[in-house]
Amino acid sequence: MTALTRLTIAEARDGLARGDFTAMELTEAHNRAVEAARGLNAFITETPELAMEQAAASHERIRTGRAGALEGLPLAIKDLFCTEGVLTTAASHILDGFVPPYESTVTANLKKAGAVMVGKTNLDEFAMGSSNMTSHYGGVENPWRKRGDNRPLVPGGSSGGSAAAVAARLGLGATGTDTGGSIRQPAAFCGIVGLKPTYGRCSRWGIVAFASSLDQAGPMTRTVRDAAIMLGAMAGHDPKDSTSAPLPVPDFEKALSGDIRGLKVGIPREYRPEGLAEEIAAVWERGIAWLKDAGAEPVEISLPHTKYALPTYYIVAPAEASSNLARYDGVRYGLRVEGATLDDMYRKTRAAGFGAEVKRRVLIGTYVLSAGYYDAYYAKAQKLRTLIAGDFKTAFESVDVILTPTAPSAAFPLGEKMDDPITMYLNDVFTVPTSLAGLPGISVPAGLNGEGLPLGLQLIGRPFDEETLLRVADVMEKAAEFKALPAGVEA
Repeated sequence: MTALTRLTIAEARDGLARGDFTAMELTEAHNRAVEAARGLNAFITETPELAMEQAAASHERIRTGRAGALEGLPLAIKDLFCTEGVLTTAASHILDGFVPPYESTVTANLKKAGAVMVGKTNLDEFAMGSSNMTSHYGGVENPWRKRGDNRPLVPGGSSGGSAAAVAARLGLGATGTDTGGSIRQPAAFCGIVGLKPTYGRCSRWGIVAFASSLDQAGPMTRTVRDAAIMLGAMAGHDPKDSTSAPLPVPDFEKALSGDIRGLKVGIPREYRPEGLAEEIAAVWERGIAWLKDAGAEPVEISLPHTKYALPTYYIVAPAEASSNLARYDGVRYGLRVEGATLDDMYRKTRAAGFGAEVKRRVLIGTYVLSAGYYDAYYAKAQKLRTLIAGDFKTAFESVDVILTPTAPSAAFPLGEKMDDPITMYLNDVFTVPTSLAGLPGISVPAGLNGEGLPLGLQLIGRPFDEETLLRVADVMEKAAEFKALPAGVEA
Protein backbone atom coordinates (compact mmCIF):
# COMPACT_ATOMS: atom_id res chain seq x y z
CA MET A 1 0.00 0.00 0.00
CA THR A 2 2.99 2.36 0.51
CA ALA A 3 3.19 3.07 -3.22
CA LEU A 4 -0.33 4.53 -3.18
CA THR A 5 0.78 7.37 -0.91
CA ARG A 6 3.44 8.37 -3.43
CA LEU A 7 0.94 9.15 -6.17
CA THR A 8 0.07 12.68 -7.22
CA ILE A 9 -3.56 13.80 -7.34
CA ALA A 10 -3.55 13.47 -11.13
CA GLU A 11 -2.02 9.96 -10.99
CA ALA A 12 -4.41 8.78 -8.27
CA ARG A 13 -7.41 10.19 -10.15
CA ASP A 14 -6.40 8.38 -13.32
CA GLY A 15 -5.58 5.16 -11.43
CA LEU A 16 -9.02 5.11 -9.79
CA ALA A 17 -10.66 5.71 -13.16
CA ARG A 18 -8.78 2.75 -14.65
CA GLY A 19 -9.62 0.53 -11.69
CA ASP A 20 -5.96 -0.03 -10.72
CA PHE A 21 -7.01 0.26 -7.06
CA THR A 22 -10.11 1.29 -5.13
CA ALA A 23 -10.88 4.46 -3.20
CA MET A 24 -10.92 2.36 -0.01
CA GLU A 25 -7.41 0.99 -0.69
CA LEU A 26 -6.11 4.47 -1.43
CA THR A 27 -7.69 5.91 1.72
CA GLU A 28 -6.56 3.03 3.94
CA ALA A 29 -2.97 3.56 2.76
CA HIS A 30 -3.16 7.22 3.77
CA ASN A 31 -4.85 6.45 7.10
CA ARG A 32 -1.93 4.14 7.92
CA ALA A 33 0.58 6.78 6.85
CA VAL A 34 -1.09 9.36 9.11
CA GLU A 35 -0.96 6.95 12.05
CA ALA A 36 2.69 6.06 11.42
CA ALA A 37 3.77 9.72 11.23
CA ARG A 38 2.15 11.00 14.44
CA GLY A 39 5.57 12.13 15.62
CA LEU A 40 5.35 15.05 13.18
CA ASN A 41 2.23 16.33 15.01
CA ALA A 42 0.84 17.40 11.63
CA PHE A 43 -2.78 16.64 12.61
CA ILE A 44 -4.92 17.96 15.45
CA THR A 45 -7.81 15.59 14.65
CA GLU A 46 -7.53 12.37 12.63
CA THR A 47 -10.73 11.13 10.95
CA PRO A 48 -9.94 7.59 9.70
CA GLU A 49 -13.48 6.19 10.11
CA LEU A 50 -15.09 9.15 8.36
CA ALA A 51 -12.49 8.88 5.59
CA MET A 52 -13.34 5.23 4.98
CA GLU A 53 -17.09 6.01 4.88
CA GLN A 54 -16.44 8.76 2.33
CA ALA A 55 -14.15 6.44 0.34
CA ALA A 56 -16.85 3.75 0.17
CA ALA A 57 -19.36 6.33 -1.12
CA SER A 58 -16.78 7.49 -3.68
CA HIS A 59 -16.18 3.93 -4.81
CA GLU A 60 -19.88 3.56 -5.58
CA ARG A 61 -19.95 6.82 -7.54
CA ILE A 62 -16.87 5.80 -9.54
CA ARG A 63 -18.42 2.38 -10.22
CA THR A 64 -21.63 3.96 -11.53
CA GLY A 65 -19.94 6.66 -13.63
CA ARG A 66 -20.76 9.59 -11.36
CA ALA A 67 -17.23 10.50 -10.26
CA GLY A 68 -16.43 14.09 -9.32
CA ALA A 69 -13.19 15.92 -10.06
CA LEU A 70 -11.58 14.71 -6.81
CA GLU A 71 -13.54 11.49 -6.36
CA GLY A 72 -12.00 9.19 -3.75
CA LEU A 73 -8.84 11.29 -3.26
CA PRO A 74 -7.60 11.62 0.37
CA LEU A 75 -6.92 15.21 1.40
CA ALA A 76 -5.93 16.90 4.66
CA ILE A 77 -7.95 19.94 5.81
CA LYS A 78 -6.38 22.81 7.75
CA ASP A 79 -8.12 23.10 11.13
CA LEU A 80 -9.22 26.63 10.28
CA PHE A 81 -12.00 25.33 8.00
CA CYS A 82 -15.25 24.58 9.80
CA THR A 83 -16.25 20.97 9.19
CA GLU A 84 -19.75 19.84 10.11
CA GLY A 85 -19.69 17.36 12.97
CA VAL A 86 -15.86 17.38 13.26
CA LEU A 87 -13.91 19.29 15.93
CA THR A 88 -12.60 22.64 14.64
CA THR A 89 -10.13 24.47 16.88
CA ALA A 90 -8.03 26.98 14.87
CA ALA A 91 -5.26 25.44 17.06
CA SER A 92 -6.51 27.55 19.99
CA HIS A 93 -7.45 26.57 23.54
CA ILE A 94 -10.34 29.05 23.35
CA LEU A 95 -12.13 26.84 20.76
CA ASP A 96 -11.78 23.64 22.78
CA GLY A 97 -14.73 21.36 22.09
CA PHE A 98 -16.18 23.43 19.21
CA VAL A 99 -17.91 21.10 16.74
CA PRO A 100 -19.49 23.20 13.96
CA PRO A 101 -23.07 22.43 12.87
CA TYR A 102 -22.16 23.68 9.37
CA GLU A 103 -19.53 23.18 6.65
CA SER A 104 -17.26 25.87 5.19
CA THR A 105 -17.96 26.59 1.52
CA VAL A 106 -14.49 25.44 0.41
CA THR A 107 -14.72 22.07 2.18
CA ALA A 108 -18.30 21.68 0.98
CA ASN A 109 -17.04 22.22 -2.58
CA LEU A 110 -14.31 19.61 -2.04
CA LYS A 111 -16.87 17.15 -0.66
CA LYS A 112 -19.10 17.79 -3.66
CA ALA A 113 -16.12 16.96 -5.89
CA GLY A 114 -15.73 13.63 -4.05
CA ALA A 115 -12.68 14.39 -1.87
CA VAL A 116 -12.02 12.24 1.21
CA MET A 117 -10.92 13.94 4.48
CA VAL A 118 -8.21 12.07 6.42
CA GLY A 119 -8.05 14.68 9.19
CA LYS A 120 -7.70 18.30 10.35
CA THR A 121 -4.15 19.65 10.24
CA ASN A 122 -2.25 21.63 12.83
CA LEU A 123 -1.45 25.32 12.36
CA ASP A 124 -0.26 28.41 14.16
CA GLU A 125 -2.98 29.55 16.56
CA PHE A 126 -5.64 31.44 14.59
CA ALA A 127 -3.16 31.31 11.67
CA MET A 128 -0.88 33.81 13.42
CA GLY A 129 2.72 32.75 12.89
CA SER A 130 5.44 31.75 10.44
CA SER A 131 6.71 28.58 12.13
CA ASN A 132 3.69 26.53 13.32
CA MET A 133 5.08 26.81 16.84
CA THR A 134 2.23 28.89 18.30
CA SER A 135 -0.36 26.07 18.20
CA HIS A 136 -2.04 25.16 21.49
CA TYR A 137 -1.56 21.54 20.42
CA GLY A 138 2.22 21.81 20.09
CA GLY A 139 4.50 22.56 17.18
CA VAL A 140 4.66 20.61 13.93
CA GLU A 141 7.91 19.04 12.75
CA ASN A 142 9.05 19.42 9.17
CA PRO A 143 9.70 15.94 7.68
CA TRP A 144 12.93 17.35 6.17
CA ARG A 145 16.26 17.35 8.05
CA LYS A 146 19.53 19.14 7.44
CA ARG A 147 22.21 16.91 5.98
CA GLY A 148 24.07 15.28 8.89
CA ASP A 149 21.91 17.03 11.50
CA ASN A 150 18.83 15.35 12.96
CA ARG A 151 17.50 18.38 14.84
CA PRO A 152 13.79 18.89 14.04
CA LEU A 153 12.98 21.87 11.82
CA VAL A 154 9.92 24.10 11.60
CA PRO A 155 7.58 23.46 8.63
CA GLY A 156 6.76 27.16 8.27
CA GLY A 157 3.43 28.70 9.08
CA SER A 158 0.68 29.13 9.53
CA SER A 159 -0.27 26.18 7.28
CA GLY A 160 2.62 24.08 8.58
CA GLY A 161 0.56 21.00 9.40
CA SER A 162 -0.85 20.93 5.87
CA ALA A 163 2.61 21.43 4.32
CA ALA A 164 4.18 18.72 6.49
CA ALA A 165 1.31 16.31 5.71
CA VAL A 166 1.71 16.74 1.95
CA ALA A 167 5.52 16.53 2.08
CA ALA A 168 5.41 13.40 4.25
CA ARG A 169 2.86 11.75 1.92
CA LEU A 170 0.04 11.70 4.52
CA GLY A 171 -2.44 13.19 2.04
CA LEU A 172 -2.43 13.69 -1.72
CA GLY A 173 -3.02 17.39 -1.08
CA ALA A 174 -4.22 19.73 1.64
CA THR A 175 -6.08 22.98 2.10
CA GLY A 176 -4.25 25.99 3.46
CA THR A 177 -5.08 29.61 4.12
CA ASP A 178 -2.81 32.53 3.29
CA THR A 179 -3.01 35.91 5.01
CA GLY A 180 0.56 37.13 4.52
CA GLY A 181 2.30 34.05 3.14
CA SER A 182 0.84 31.20 5.18
CA ILE A 183 0.50 28.87 2.17
CA ARG A 184 3.57 29.90 0.19
CA GLN A 185 6.20 30.08 2.96
CA PRO A 186 5.48 26.62 4.46
CA ALA A 187 5.29 25.19 0.94
CA ALA A 188 8.83 26.50 0.33
CA PHE A 189 10.08 25.12 3.67
CA CYS A 190 8.59 21.66 2.98
CA GLY A 191 9.47 21.32 -0.72
CA ILE A 192 5.90 21.34 -2.08
CA VAL A 193 3.68 23.59 -4.23
CA GLY A 194 1.53 26.19 -2.47
CA LEU A 195 -0.96 28.42 -4.30
CA LYS A 196 -2.61 31.53 -2.87
CA PRO A 197 -5.38 32.45 -5.32
CA THR A 198 -6.59 35.98 -5.98
CA TYR A 199 -8.50 37.41 -3.02
CA GLY A 200 -12.14 36.49 -3.68
CA ARG A 201 -11.44 33.45 -5.88
CA CYS A 202 -12.31 31.05 -3.00
CA SER A 203 -15.05 31.73 -0.48
CA ARG A 204 -14.05 32.70 3.06
CA TRP A 205 -17.41 31.58 4.48
CA GLY A 206 -16.89 29.06 7.28
CA ILE A 207 -13.15 29.74 7.61
CA VAL A 208 -12.19 30.98 11.09
CA ALA A 209 -11.24 34.61 10.43
CA PHE A 210 -7.86 36.18 11.13
CA ALA A 211 -7.72 39.29 8.88
CA SER A 212 -10.79 39.46 6.68
CA SER A 213 -9.36 41.67 3.91
CA LEU A 214 -6.35 39.36 3.49
CA ASP A 215 -7.39 35.75 4.28
CA GLN A 216 -7.64 33.47 1.25
CA ALA A 217 -7.93 29.69 0.96
CA GLY A 218 -5.76 27.75 -1.46
CA PRO A 219 -4.36 24.30 -2.31
CA MET A 220 -1.10 22.74 -1.11
CA THR A 221 0.06 19.90 -3.34
CA ARG A 222 3.11 18.08 -4.67
CA THR A 223 2.81 19.35 -8.26
CA VAL A 224 1.53 22.41 -10.09
CA ARG A 225 -0.94 20.22 -12.02
CA ASP A 226 -2.37 18.98 -8.72
CA ALA A 227 -2.75 22.57 -7.52
CA ALA A 228 -4.67 23.41 -10.70
CA ILE A 229 -6.98 20.40 -10.24
CA MET A 230 -7.61 21.15 -6.58
CA LEU A 231 -8.19 24.88 -7.09
CA GLY A 232 -10.81 24.09 -9.73
CA ALA A 233 -12.79 22.18 -7.10
CA MET A 234 -12.28 24.72 -4.28
CA ALA A 235 -13.09 27.94 -6.17
CA GLY A 236 -16.36 29.54 -7.16
CA HIS A 237 -18.70 32.38 -6.32
CA ASP A 238 -20.46 32.14 -2.97
CA PRO A 239 -23.39 34.46 -2.19
CA LYS A 240 -22.76 33.84 1.53
CA ASP A 241 -19.42 35.69 1.24
CA SER A 242 -19.73 39.34 0.19
CA THR A 243 -16.07 39.37 -0.89
CA SER A 244 -16.44 36.32 -3.15
CA ALA A 245 -15.92 37.25 -6.81
CA PRO A 246 -18.90 36.50 -9.10
CA LEU A 247 -16.69 35.04 -11.81
CA PRO A 248 -16.75 31.67 -13.60
CA VAL A 249 -14.11 29.11 -12.62
CA PRO A 250 -11.81 28.33 -15.56
CA ASP A 251 -10.41 24.87 -16.30
CA PHE A 252 -7.08 25.54 -14.62
CA GLU A 253 -5.62 22.17 -15.56
CA LYS A 254 -6.30 22.86 -19.23
CA ALA A 255 -4.22 26.05 -18.95
CA LEU A 256 -1.02 23.99 -18.46
CA SER A 257 0.01 24.12 -22.11
CA GLY A 258 3.77 24.12 -21.47
CA ASP A 259 4.19 27.12 -23.79
CA ILE A 260 5.31 30.43 -22.26
CA ARG A 261 7.08 31.83 -25.32
CA GLY A 262 6.77 35.60 -25.53
CA LEU A 263 5.62 36.09 -21.94
CA LYS A 264 7.40 38.79 -19.94
CA VAL A 265 8.61 37.93 -16.44
CA GLY A 266 9.15 40.83 -14.04
CA ILE A 267 12.21 40.72 -11.76
CA PRO A 268 11.72 43.33 -9.00
CA ARG A 269 14.94 45.02 -7.93
CA GLU A 270 13.51 45.70 -4.44
CA TYR A 271 13.43 41.95 -3.73
CA ARG A 272 17.25 41.95 -3.59
CA PRO A 273 17.70 43.47 -0.13
CA GLU A 274 21.15 44.01 1.29
CA GLY A 275 22.36 40.79 2.88
CA LEU A 276 20.14 38.47 0.80
CA ALA A 277 21.55 34.96 1.31
CA GLU A 278 23.73 33.82 -1.58
CA GLU A 279 21.86 30.51 -1.93
CA ILE A 280 18.54 32.38 -2.25
CA ALA A 281 19.99 34.73 -4.87
CA ALA A 282 21.48 31.75 -6.75
CA VAL A 283 18.23 29.79 -6.94
CA TRP A 284 16.46 32.96 -8.11
CA GLU A 285 19.00 33.37 -10.91
CA ARG A 286 18.43 29.74 -11.90
CA GLY A 287 14.68 30.38 -12.03
CA ILE A 288 15.21 33.38 -14.31
CA ALA A 289 17.40 31.24 -16.60
CA TRP A 290 14.82 28.41 -16.74
CA LEU A 291 12.06 30.78 -17.86
CA LYS A 292 14.34 32.51 -20.35
CA ASP A 293 15.31 29.13 -21.84
CA ALA A 294 11.59 28.35 -22.23
CA GLY A 295 11.08 31.46 -24.35
CA ALA A 296 10.00 34.02 -21.74
CA GLU A 297 11.66 37.42 -21.47
CA PRO A 298 12.99 38.59 -18.07
CA VAL A 299 12.32 42.31 -17.45
CA GLU A 300 13.68 44.27 -14.50
CA ILE A 301 10.86 46.14 -12.75
CA SER A 302 10.48 48.36 -9.72
CA LEU A 303 8.00 47.95 -6.88
CA PRO A 304 9.10 51.06 -4.96
CA HIS A 305 6.83 50.74 -1.93
CA THR A 306 7.96 47.17 -1.10
CA LYS A 307 9.97 48.39 1.90
CA TYR A 308 6.73 49.53 3.55
CA ALA A 309 4.91 46.22 3.07
CA LEU A 310 5.86 44.51 6.36
CA PRO A 311 5.06 47.47 8.65
CA THR A 312 1.82 48.03 6.71
CA TYR A 313 0.84 44.38 7.06
CA TYR A 314 1.63 44.28 10.78
CA ILE A 315 -0.74 47.18 11.35
CA VAL A 316 -3.60 46.11 9.05
CA ALA A 317 -3.62 42.39 9.96
CA PRO A 318 -3.54 42.82 13.79
CA ALA A 319 -6.20 45.53 13.55
CA GLU A 320 -8.54 43.15 11.73
CA ALA A 321 -7.57 40.32 14.09
CA SER A 322 -8.44 42.46 17.10
CA SER A 323 -11.92 43.02 15.66
CA ASN A 324 -12.46 39.41 14.52
CA LEU A 325 -11.30 37.82 17.77
CA ALA A 326 -13.60 39.98 19.93
CA ARG A 327 -16.28 37.28 19.42
CA TYR A 328 -14.37 34.77 21.59
CA ASP A 329 -15.77 35.70 24.97
CA GLY A 330 -16.79 32.40 26.59
CA VAL A 331 -20.51 33.06 26.16
CA ARG A 332 -21.62 31.10 23.11
CA TYR A 333 -19.07 28.36 22.39
CA GLY A 334 -15.60 27.09 23.20
CA LEU A 335 -13.73 27.67 26.43
CA ARG A 336 -15.35 29.42 29.40
CA VAL A 337 -13.52 30.33 32.62
CA GLU A 338 -16.06 31.42 35.22
CA GLY A 339 -15.58 34.78 36.96
CA ALA A 340 -17.18 36.84 39.68
CA THR A 341 -18.80 39.14 37.10
CA LEU A 342 -19.46 39.03 33.35
CA ASP A 343 -16.43 41.26 32.68
CA ASP A 344 -14.31 39.05 34.93
CA MET A 345 -15.44 35.98 32.95
CA TYR A 346 -14.47 37.71 29.70
CA ARG A 347 -11.03 38.58 31.05
CA LYS A 348 -10.30 35.15 32.50
CA THR A 349 -11.58 33.27 29.44
CA ARG A 350 -9.53 35.32 26.96
CA ALA A 351 -6.43 35.25 29.19
CA ALA A 352 -6.59 31.46 29.47
CA GLY A 353 -7.80 30.79 25.93
CA PHE A 354 -5.38 32.83 23.79
CA GLY A 355 -1.67 32.13 23.41
CA ALA A 356 1.11 34.74 23.61
CA GLU A 357 1.32 35.53 19.87
CA VAL A 358 -2.45 35.97 19.53
CA LYS A 359 -2.50 38.25 22.59
CA ARG A 360 0.39 40.27 21.12
CA ARG A 361 -1.45 40.83 17.84
CA VAL A 362 -4.77 41.63 19.51
CA LEU A 363 -3.03 44.25 21.67
CA ILE A 364 -1.23 45.76 18.66
CA GLY A 365 -4.48 45.81 16.68
CA THR A 366 -6.50 47.37 19.49
CA TYR A 367 -3.82 50.03 19.96
CA VAL A 368 -3.67 51.08 16.28
CA LEU A 369 -7.47 51.31 16.14
CA SER A 370 -7.80 53.32 19.35
CA ALA A 371 -8.78 56.98 19.54
CA GLY A 372 -5.80 59.22 18.88
CA TYR A 373 -3.81 56.52 17.07
CA TYR A 374 -6.19 55.47 14.27
CA ASP A 375 -5.05 58.22 11.89
CA ALA A 376 -1.39 57.93 12.82
CA TYR A 377 -1.24 54.16 12.21
CA TYR A 378 -4.24 52.39 10.68
CA ALA A 379 -5.34 55.11 8.24
CA LYS A 380 -1.74 55.62 7.10
CA ALA A 381 -1.26 51.87 6.63
CA GLN A 382 -4.36 51.70 4.43
CA LYS A 383 -2.96 54.50 2.24
CA LEU A 384 0.35 52.64 1.93
CA ARG A 385 -1.54 49.46 1.05
CA THR A 386 -3.11 51.33 -1.87
CA LEU A 387 0.32 52.48 -3.03
CA ILE A 388 1.73 48.92 -2.81
CA ALA A 389 -1.18 47.60 -4.89
CA GLY A 390 -0.58 50.45 -7.34
CA ASP A 391 3.05 49.36 -7.80
CA PHE A 392 1.87 45.93 -8.92
CA LYS A 393 -0.78 47.41 -11.20
CA THR A 394 1.86 49.53 -12.94
CA ALA A 395 4.24 46.56 -13.21
CA PHE A 396 1.59 44.36 -14.82
CA GLU A 397 1.18 46.90 -17.62
CA SER A 398 4.54 45.68 -18.95
CA VAL A 399 4.93 42.10 -17.61
CA ASP A 400 2.74 38.97 -17.40
CA VAL A 401 4.05 37.46 -14.16
CA ILE A 402 6.62 38.40 -11.50
CA LEU A 403 9.32 36.04 -10.20
CA THR A 404 10.81 36.36 -6.69
CA PRO A 405 12.16 34.12 -3.92
CA THR A 406 9.43 32.75 -1.62
CA ALA A 407 11.26 33.05 1.70
CA PRO A 408 14.54 34.64 2.84
CA SER A 409 15.87 31.33 4.19
CA ALA A 410 15.32 27.58 4.29
CA ALA A 411 13.57 25.92 7.25
CA PHE A 412 15.23 26.61 10.61
CA PRO A 413 15.39 24.50 13.81
CA LEU A 414 12.47 24.37 16.22
CA GLY A 415 12.81 27.05 18.87
CA GLU A 416 15.21 29.20 16.86
CA LYS A 417 14.09 32.83 16.35
CA MET A 418 11.03 32.21 18.55
CA ASP A 419 12.07 34.75 21.21
CA ASP A 420 12.30 37.56 18.63
CA PRO A 421 8.92 38.34 17.02
CA ILE A 422 10.45 40.88 14.61
CA THR A 423 12.83 38.26 13.18
CA MET A 424 9.90 35.85 12.85
CA TYR A 425 7.85 38.50 11.00
CA LEU A 426 10.70 38.94 8.49
CA ASN A 427 9.99 35.41 7.22
CA ASP A 428 7.09 36.97 5.31
CA VAL A 429 9.09 39.73 3.63
CA PHE A 430 8.66 38.32 0.09
CA THR A 431 5.05 37.11 0.43
CA VAL A 432 3.30 39.96 2.27
CA PRO A 433 3.23 42.48 -0.64
CA THR A 434 1.26 40.01 -2.80
CA SER A 435 -1.29 39.54 -0.02
CA LEU A 436 -1.73 43.27 0.57
CA ALA A 437 -2.45 43.68 -3.16
CA GLY A 438 -4.86 40.70 -3.21
CA LEU A 439 -2.92 39.03 -6.05
CA PRO A 440 -2.44 35.32 -6.81
CA GLY A 441 0.94 33.84 -5.87
CA ILE A 442 2.42 30.37 -6.06
CA SER A 443 5.53 28.83 -4.51
CA VAL A 444 7.27 26.08 -6.47
CA PRO A 445 10.17 23.97 -5.12
CA ALA A 446 13.29 24.98 -7.07
CA GLY A 447 16.21 23.12 -5.50
CA LEU A 448 18.10 22.30 -2.33
CA ASN A 449 20.46 24.50 -0.34
CA GLY A 450 23.93 23.41 0.79
CA GLU A 451 22.44 21.63 3.80
CA GLY A 452 20.00 19.59 1.71
CA LEU A 453 16.88 21.62 2.50
CA PRO A 454 14.30 22.75 -0.09
CA LEU A 455 14.13 26.30 -1.41
CA GLY A 456 11.12 27.76 -3.22
CA LEU A 457 10.55 30.37 -5.90
CA GLN A 458 7.42 32.52 -5.99
CA LEU A 459 5.48 33.60 -9.05
CA ILE A 460 2.96 36.45 -8.76
CA GLY A 461 0.17 36.97 -11.28
CA ARG A 462 -2.44 39.49 -12.34
CA PRO A 463 -5.77 39.49 -10.47
CA PHE A 464 -7.85 36.43 -11.42
CA ASP A 465 -5.24 35.28 -13.93
CA GLU A 466 -4.35 32.05 -12.17
CA GLU A 467 -4.29 30.38 -15.59
CA THR A 468 -1.16 32.26 -16.74
CA LEU A 469 0.37 31.92 -13.27
CA LEU A 470 -0.11 28.14 -13.29
CA ARG A 471 1.12 27.83 -16.88
CA VAL A 472 4.42 29.55 -16.02
CA ALA A 473 4.72 27.64 -12.73
CA ASP A 474 4.27 24.34 -14.58
CA VAL A 475 7.11 25.19 -16.98
CA MET A 476 9.36 26.25 -14.09
CA GLU A 477 8.55 23.06 -12.16
CA LYS A 478 9.51 20.90 -15.14
CA ALA A 479 12.78 22.81 -15.57
CA ALA A 480 13.64 22.51 -11.86
CA GLU A 481 13.14 18.72 -11.89
CA PHE A 482 12.79 18.75 -8.12
CA LYS A 483 12.61 15.09 -7.10
CA ALA A 484 14.23 15.16 -3.66
CA LEU A 485 12.32 13.55 -0.80
CA PRO A 486 12.33 14.24 2.94
CA ALA A 487 13.89 11.76 5.34
CA GLY A 488 11.75 8.67 5.93
CA VAL A 489 9.74 8.95 2.71
CA GLU A 490 10.51 5.91 0.61
CA ALA A 491 11.60 6.41 -2.97
